[in-house]
Amino acid sequence: MNNPVEAIRNTGVERLMLGFSNLRETREQRPMVLTKGDGVFVTDEDGKRFLDASASFYCAALGYSNERLMQAAIRQMQDMPFYVSAQQRTVPVVIELAERLAALSPIPDAHVAFGATGSEANEFALKFMRYRNTYLGKPEKKKMISRLGSYHGGTLLTAGLGGSKTLHDAFALPMEDHLLVSQPDFFNNATPDETEADFTDRMIGEVEQIIAQEGAATIGAFVAEPLSFSAGLVIPPEGYFNRLTTLLAENDILFIDDEVITGYGRTGQMYGANTLGFVPDIMSCAKAMSGAYFPISATIVAGDIYRDLEAHSDLQGLFAHAGTYAGHPVGAAVALEMLNIIDETDLPGQVREKAPVFARRLEALADHPAVADVRTIGLAGAVQLKAEGANATAAGALADTGKRLAAAAEARGLIIRITGPSAVIAPPLIISLEEIDLLFDRFEAALDDVTG
Repeated sequence: MNNPVEAIRNTGVERLMLGFSNLRETREQRPMVLTKGDGVFVTDEDGKRFLDASASFYCAALGYSNERLMQAAIRQMQDMPFYVSAQQRTVPVVIELAERLAALSPIPDAHVAFGATGSEANEFALKFMRYRNTYLGKPEKKKMISRLGSYHGGTLLTAGLGGSKTLHDAFALPMEDHLLVSQPDFFNNATPDETEADFTDRMIGEVEQIIAQEGAATIGAFVAEPLSFSAGLVIPPEGYFNRLTTLLAENDILFIDDEVITGYGRTGQMYGANTLGFVPDIMSCAKAMSGAYFPISATIVAGDIYRDLEAHSDLQGLFAHAGTYAGHPVGAAVALEMLNIIDETDLPGQVREKAPVFARRLEALADHPAVADVRTIGLAGAVQLKAEGANATAAGALADTGKRLAAAAEARGLIIRITGPSAVIAPPLIISLEEIDLLFDRFEAALDDVTG
């Protein structure tokens, strides 16, 4: 007799639409189905255990079995499972979380609005920018500059930030207010004769040119991640952000710092802004805010911006913005416990202690025949692949190499994230030194499998 469970496992998933997947492939070929998690490991429905080197979209900062985060959710469920934070009503944990985040923020006199996802946090930042500029009598100051190859969300507005022309065209995104500049990726975008200083000059010059071309009076914000994970972990050259933020301030353009991935210790400091030494006007957080145990995000705005929002709400009679699950009390309780754990364990300090071992193992791959470049900061790294054959930059060949590398890694019990020509490695921040070695042992073996 056929085993019905095994029969199901050999089929695709008929009704579920999986993001960043081929829809037909999902329907015809069963995806990886994960059923358990323990520390930095996850287990699939067949009982195979994987070390998750991607922290599941770079968000499971404390891994998959943190009892304190679970208990925080249970306690809040028992006390007050839900009430919307709007219309002059909220719950204590939401107030407390806003106070804690404001105190930790690199932004002066910070004020906090909550959401449920990173996409919402970035969308709200842009919405607030437009609301403010309308109050200031500058409704035309609404265009947004972002960098090609970055990712800032899946809504109609945020999907147009970064990405690619193929993506923009495929979804017929409204791109009228989107302005795109180059990724500050020295390895891939520098000309052969450029020094890093020359390259930085050119990147800043490109922003200057687009401001001059469009007019500062029409541009409201520049949106960027401290490190662009979606572009393959691009680490900007020294001085880039200091010059960029100075230029934006001179032209009354807000700098929105997307810390959805880099926040909460990934770079060795609480925020990427701390590590790279800049102060944004608005900052978005999500993912590791709750260790990914509950959907929650935050949009943090500077005091001077908040005061304009408040003045506009006085004119309007109310701040006509809310979200049903924005500031969900269970998410807020888990996020508060996450902050407690960060304080008690010095999670960013742990990252700094482990980062040299992580970097040593990653940088040792630079001479591998399949590797074109390696990049690392904190507990984040990227291995850029070479295409096989004569054309070492062929996009199709690189995509094939990346797909085969991901499959080889899975076969060896390792989950990695392939982004363009790069494998991005960003495990849970609780990973031990022994587990870092295990991660890179498996990754190097997978590289050998691809080239052997």
